[in-house]
Amino acid sequence: MELKKSPDGGWGWVIVFVSFFTQFLCYGSPLAVGVLYIEWLDAFGEGKGKTAWVGSLASGVGLLASPVCSLCVSSFGARPVTIFSGFMVAGGLMLSSFAPNIYFLFFSYGIVVGLGCGLLYTATVTITCQYFDDRRGLALGLISTGSSVGLFIYAALQRMLVEFYGLDGCLLIVGALALNILACGSLMRPLQSSDCPLPKKIAPEDLPDKYSIYNEKGKNLEENINILDKSYSSEEKCRSTLANGDWKHESLLFKNLTVTHTKEPETYKKKVAEQTYFCKQLAKRKWQLYKNYCGETVALFKNKVFSALFIAILLFDIGGFPPSLLMEDVARSSNVKEEEFIMPLISIIGIMTAVGKLLLGILADFKWINTLYLYVATLIIMGLALCAIPFAKSYVTLALLSAILGFFTGNWSIFPYVTTKTVGIEKLAHAYGILMFFAGLGNSLGPPIVGWFYDWTQTYDIAFYFSGFCVLLGGFILLLAALPSWNTCNKPLPKPAPTTFLYKVAFNV
Repeated sequence: MELKKSPDGGWGWVIVFVSFFTQFLCYGSPLAVGVLYIEWLDAFGEGKGKTAWVGSLASGVGLLASPVCSLCVSSFGARPVTIFSGFMVAGGLMLSSFAPNIYFLFFSYGIVVGLGCGLLYTATVTITCQYFDDRRGLALGLISTGSSVGLFIYAALQRMLVEFYGLDGCLLIVGALALNILACGSLMRPLQSSDCPLPKKIAPEDLPDKYSIYNEKGKNLEENINILDKSYSSEEKCRSTLANGDWKHESLLFKNLTVTHTKEPETYKKKVAEQTYFCKQLAKRKWQLYKNYCGETVALFKNKVFSALFIAILLFDIGGFPPSLLMEDVARSSNVKEEEFIMPLISIIGIMTAVGKLLLGILADFKWINTLYLYVATLIIMGLALCAIPFAKSYVTLALLSAILGFFTGNWSIFPYVTTKTVGIEKLAHAYGILMFFAGLGNSLGPPIVGWFYDWTQTYDIAFYFSGFCVLLGGFILLLAALPSWNTCNKPLPKPAPTTFLYKVAFNV
């Protein structure tokens, strides 16, 4: 089914509005988990590395499951997936308020909330890309600022709720707020299909051979009926054997069965043969779809820019995600007094991420700006800022570095744009799911690695040198892959041969 041309406006702006608030409500708490991280350290007394797994899972699990999330959105649509995921996020947050230990939080906050956020992110990005083409960069920048504004507001909101209602009350209230995702999802009207009439299904036996990719060279309908005839012959032999015996009750029973079978034997056998044939065709169709999916995946990785992109996103998330989770604890470890805190560092990261997403999204729409090089520049500058964190010993310097990190973390808004330019809009859902899987792997590993470095050295210095090196390495790998062949990666991948299904095809002889 083909979709209509992207309207670049109209109801698309409603989609942008509800997608913004969907990301605001679902990502507000997981991205501002640094406030809860300190509370969990005090409440459960576990190490920094183990406790960091809660926040990293919340951000990583949904991305790890991105291929599944993309499949769900493609199969069921953005609206049902958004409504279902809203229940998941709200339920996971409320369930976390009853956590007896850190391991319970791994499931309730890390897996349930994280998977719900992954589904919501994929749904909002996919439906926005369907509604916008020429202004796609602006639209993606607007919706992606929702998570950043959520980080800014939820950082202060969760701190206030913890002070007034405690950790458990905070999670209950935040979970209740997440139920508003259901209202947002109800407004995600799918883009209507084109006016082309749908093909009419027919029975398998009426389909000419030239319209089917599955030609039965082995067993056809007649052979299936012959198999049934053999079974009936065996049944007749059993009847004869029993009739010669002394079992009158059994003879009477089989006599009645014979009358029943002789009424419409051919119709019955034909129906069974048709069902057998249909099951064979269905199994072959599923296998063909699976082969096509694997072939498309291999074709994607033959594009060297795409291959470099997945390495870059993995290293970026290993090194770039820990600051939003650990910056508050970094300030506490640097003996920064609470009186000096004009604004929480996480809130600074959040508001600057929103600004970065918006401005970078606008820049991506300019024809004279190479979006891939813009993305590479954000990685390199961010890597340098991460390496400078160990030298920051005051609130002012930490706030300045938080602002820089937050702004360039806004490159998430142009990442779907870069992916679309690399593989084409037809392969966006498939390619984006693969890339988000590696992003989730990086999100899951980054904060625990930094926490383990601290548990080992009792300082964050080596940890942030490692983080900066990872981001810089990813940026340079992507730059080397893109320098000679940016023009070639703009060309869409060749379309696979269309899969023919068992539908009636109009044909005039």
